[in-house]
Amino acid sequence: MELIIQIIAGLVGGNAAGAGAKGLSLGTAGNSVVGGLGGLLGGLLTGLVGGEGGAALDLSALDIGALVQSVAGGGVGGAVLTLIAGFVKKAMVK
Repeated sequence: MELIIQIIAGLVGGNAAGAGAKGLSLGTAGNSVVGGLGGLLGGLLTGLVGGEGGAALDLSALDIGALVQSVAGGGVGGAVLTLIAGFVKKAMVK
């Protein structure tokens, strides 16, 4: 369940980053795909750094703290990866 939450938060974060940084936007579909991937990676990374030792993959341990961690990590991860991909795309065009 947490993985789905992380991906959805990444989709939202990626599209928000694309809307906020028009010059780095990958389009709606691109922002969604990269944001979803970034949300998954960001959520898993926060689970590991947060001292859970990989408990982000444990589907039976869904509580409010894990939910907040998944949304925050997924959203930030999606936004960051979308901005990085947009920057790389922009640099390759020049």
